Amino acid sequence: MKILVLGSGAREHAIILSLLSEDAGHEVLAAPGNAGIGQVVDTVDLDPNDPVAVANYAIAHAVALVVIGPEAPLVAGVADELREQGIPVFGPGRAAAELEGSKTFAKRVMDVAGVPTGRARRAGTLAEAETALDLFGAPYVVKADGLAAGKGVLVTTDREAALEHARTYLDHGSVLVEEFLDGQEVSLFFVSDGHTVVPLSPAQDYKRLADGDEGPNTGGMGAYSPLPWLDGTFGSEDAFVTEVLETIAKPVVAQLAEEQTPFIGLLYAGLILTSRREGDDDRGIRVIEFNARFGDPETQVVLPRLESPLSRLLYAAATGTLAENDRPTFAPASAVTVVLASENYPAAPVTGRPIRGLAEADAVPGAHIAHAATGTRGDDLVSTGGRVLSVVALGDDFAEARARAYEALGHISLEGAQHRTDIAARVAS
Repeated sequence: MKILVLGSGAREHAIILSLLSEDAGHEVLAAPGNAGIGQVVDTVDLDPNDPVAVANYAIAHAVALVVIGPEAPLVAGVADELREQGIPVFGPGRAAAELEGSKTFAKRVMDVAGVPTGRARRAGTLAEAETALDLFGAPYVVKADGLAAGKGVLVTTDREAALEHARTYLDHGSVLVEEFLDGQEVSLFFVSDGHTVVPLSPAQDYKRLADGDEGPNTGGMGAYSPLPWLDGTFGSEDAFVTEVLETIAKPVVAQLAEEQTPFIGLLYAGLILTSRREGDDDRGIRVIEFNARFGDPETQVVLPRLESPLSRLLYAAATGTLAENDRPTFAPASAVTVVLASENYPAAPVTGRPIRGLAEADAVPGAHIAHAATGTRGDDLVSTGGRVLSVVALGDDFAEARARAYEALGHISLEGAQHRTDIAARVAS
């Protein structure tokens, strides 16, 4: 197939590498891509957030499938325009993408569908935010209601800091104040064609900037997959995945279908395994958030383990034929990714600095690089954003995968760069 992937980050690079690994002769294009993506496929100078421009390009170049990577094109309605033009697209329409675009919308859908989540109050004024903060108490959780590039969430014991965060995002819309839920976090992806839903393999990401989960929230500083510690609580990873599929993913997709806003694409469930139990059969799974696309950096560790052809899965979702396909299968390998970020990320990243040592990093057995924010200046590869690279490695176990990832990272130089040193440490012993 000729496949157009929209986006310019490490998530899109991971999707493209997975498609190319099928060795099926696909012609893959990226718009706009980045310097690393441009080394493996042709990139197109196209605004991914312009529905008409994307549809016109797809028609003119006989694109068989469009895969939307980031959230902005979804909320802009790119998938809607493509579907109106009869072009298969992996990604929900604008209405269904509100699962990510509006925390309030997501809470309403969960409430109607009976999906377990934390209590929350929407606040449109600072006074309403104060009331909600005092209702739930510390630790305080404040979320921007709309898109915030993964940085709109604050969890703090400092009431004044919580109010300041609310004040910042109230300038752009409403905020959601939620009760704090304590426990292990899990990211789990589901592919949906609007009716049928199939799960991928779970991952755990690291949202905080610094080791030991210190520092500000970021878009994600690393991840690993699978999650062997799920066996202790749920008996097996498969049992956990099945429970989330039946109690969370399927009810949400069914509710959206009933509301005539079918969810076609990737449903990302951000989950927390809280110790709170409301009954003998309650295992404490709660939804923290939904996203309407592949997560970053979790995609970088989930897709390298995927044994089923990704193109077949995405195309089946886009064409409503997911029920005709087998449930995706995954290799038993362990996968780890560590994010290399620019100096001063996430506040005010320093960009434009040269990146060295990628050839040496790529030469580490089992390791590869997914570019997130890279460009070229003359003969130099340079950083263009906050999260610059995802260093990915696979191994027979987490100790091997982790050692390979950090060995590869050690070959890369970027002035002022920062990364966590504890990614997957808890499962590598």
